[in-house]
Amino acid sequence: MTRETLGSVALMFVAMSLIPLGDTAGKLLTGTHGASPFFVAFSRFAVGAAMIGAILGGRVHWPLYRDWRIWFRAGLIAAGIACILTALRTEDLATVFGAFFVGPIFSYLLSIRFLGERVTSLQSVLLALGFCGVLLVVRPGFGMTTGLAFAVLAGLFYGAFLTTSRWLADLAPPRQLMLTQTALGTLLLAPLGLLEIPAFSAPVTGLVLLSGLASASGNLLLVLAYRRTRATILAPFVYFQLISATTLGWLVFGTFPDALALTGLAILIAAGLGTVLLRRG
Repeated sequence: MTRETLGSVALMFVAMSLIPLGDTAGKLLTGTHGASPFFVAFSRFAVGAAMIGAILGGRVHWPLYRDWRIWFRAGLIAAGIACILTALRTEDLATVFGAFFVGPIFSYLLSIRFLGERVTSLQSVLLALGFCGVLLVVRPGFGMTTGLAFAVLAGLFYGAFLTTSRWLADLAPPRQLMLTQTALGTLLLAPLGLLEIPAFSAPVTGLVLLSGLASASGNLLLVLAYRRTRATILAPFVYFQLISATTLGWLVFGTFPDALALTGLAILIAAGLGTVLLRRG
């Protein structure tokens, strides 16, 4: 493995730790401080937009904002974040992330249908195995809660966002696309996000900043890693989010998935790794 590849892998580990950290801050805001999930989502996008705008030095590709597809993409990620923060209000971090990982599966199906990607029989089997992992986490009809339903809905929105991102990948540089999703996400969430503004204190302000900066930084590092190294090498490390979420849930909230949910998470990771290795082969 080259030094550049090792550097990209390191970026992926940091990125996959920062994204669950942002959601941990969001869960503390909604659970401990009673903030609305819509406010947390709105503030996260606002902080992210400010961060990306500063990195770009104010350079904005304005024609992008006249394209309905850019608005559609931003709407998908805004809805996904609002749903996952609603789920985190009542559910464990690791369980929510396990349910949320229906997103890559849904994205794969959408990419086959709308982007013409081809799939082998073995890939279909691994896809079905991953879905079984999600079912073990969610357990529809056997203790599935409203919070987990929101986590699954968040995953579906995110899966559609991933497919749309592949569709629009050549439209603009990655940082400009990140700016569109954060800026437009802020705008789209503002009507609901500003309805219930929590009483600001030092802890609330700190958590708002942590939620926005950790999430935006994680996604930015993800973009940088993928620019340096092939996706087939880095894709397995996306599943490190599940390990990070489980660890953070245990350290911060003292929660840990039950045996069935842990089995589902393990199946998800195995199916994801298998799919990536199969693509590389």
